[in-house]
Amino acid sequence: MPLLKHASVGIALTIAVFAQTQPATQNNVIPYGAPVSIEVAKKAAASAIAEARKNNWAMAVAIVDGAGYLVYFERMPGTQLGSVEIAIEKAKSAALFRRPTKVFQDAVAAGGAGLRMLGLTGAVPVEGGIPLVTDGKIEGAIGASGGTSDQDGVTAQAGAAVIK
Repeated sequence: MPLLKHASVGIALTIAVFAQTQPATQNNVIPYGAPVSIEVAKKAAASAIAEARKNNWAMAVAIVDGAGYLVYFERMPGTQLGSVEIAIEKAKSAALFRRPTKVFQDAVAAGGAGLRMLGLTGAVPVEGGIPLVTDGKIEGAIGASGGTSDQDGVTAQAGAAVIK
């Protein structure tokens, strides 16, 4: 029983830290919309890949729907194989938590209570996952991996930008 009590406290603290990353009011929470279509997913991925090519970065790019399920994936030649799953997980994290993964990265970097972010199942604390928003609703997310977290973020942002 004492272990359960401590687990409950840990969960409550994790929820409290997560709440700090929420928008200022619940009215600002972006609702989910219809799932991203394959055509839109390909368009976002193409833009992200073009940005990566322009900068000579080898990237993996994943597009998921609002529930975090893979809709489209592309890996450039020479991309490290570990980036395949990371791109998918970044996209999934951005979709399920309705925010860019950079929010988690910044919380962890700040230390202190932000380190509890590491206890959130599915929250990837590395830049490169961005929700895809159309008409004020999340239809999915894009994730990029293969470079530094900044490079991944630039690549994902290029893909997300064509959706708006």
